[in-house]
Amino acid sequence: MSQPPKLSRSAEIKALLESEIERGELVPGAALDERALAARFNVSRTPIREALQQLAAQQYVQIVPRQGVFVTKMTVPQLRDMLELLHELEAVSARLAARRMNDGQRVELQRTIDEGVEALNQGDARRFARSNAEFHEVICQACHNDYLAEQIRAIRRLISRYRPKLFLAPSRREKVIADHQRLAQALLSGDEAIAEEVMAQHSPGGDAGFSEFLATLPAEFFNDAPMGHSREAASVESGPLNGEHDEE
Repeated sequence: MSQPPKLSRSAEIKALLESEIERGELVPGAALDERALAARFNVSRTPIREALQQLAAQQYVQIVPRQGVFVTKMTVPQLRDMLELLHELEAVSARLAARRMNDGQRVELQRTIDEGVEALNQGDARRFARSNAEFHEVICQACHNDYLAEQIRAIRRLISRYRPKLFLAPSRREKVIADHQRLAQALLSGDEAIAEEVMAQHSPGGDAGFSEFLATLPAEFFNDAPMGHSREAASVESGPLNGEHDEE
C-alpha cells in the first residue's frame, strides 16, 4: 500500500499553528515572531514565512507591514455577523438531519451526549468542549448536504479562537447538555420543525445568546480595542519538528 504524501515543512508548521489558533492557545492579537517560530521548529525563516502567508490567506493571521504578524482579531460586528450566519445554517442543518440521519449517526449522536454528560460530571471542561464539537459534527454529517456542512465547519473554525472559555462555567455546561438532549430527542424522532427550533435557540447567534457569548471574551480580543498584553510573542515552549535547520 502506498504511503500518503508527506507534508512539506511549511505545510506541517501551518497545520500546527492553525490548530493552536483554533484551540485558543494563540489568542486573537497574539504576535507571531518569525525568529522565535524558526527556533521553535528548528527551521529557517523561509518555511515560517510560507506558513504564515498560507494562514493569512485563510484569515487566521494578519500580516501588518513594518509591524509584524498577528493572530487575526475581528471587530464585534464581524463576530456578530459570523455567528448570525452560523445560527441560520445550523438551524437548517438540524432540520435536514432530522429527516436524513442514518442509524450509525443516531448511535454516534447519543455517544457524544453520553461523553458530554460524563465530562460534565467529572468537571472536565476540555473534554466537554471536545464532545460538544463532536455533537455538532455529527449533525453536520447527518444533514447529508456537503456544501452546507462545509460552510458550517469553515465558520466554526474561524470563530473557534473566541470560544476557549465558553465551557469553563459549570452552569454553561449544564445548559449545553440540556440543549443537546432536547435537540437529540427531536432529531431521533424525526421532528424537523422542533429540531430546527431547538438548534436556533441553542446557537449563540441570537440576541440573548450573542450577549452571553460576548460576556465571556476580553475586550482586547477585538479589533476595536487596545491590543494590550495579547500581542505577546508566540510561545517557543513546544519542541521542534524533526529535521535539521534548513537554509533560507
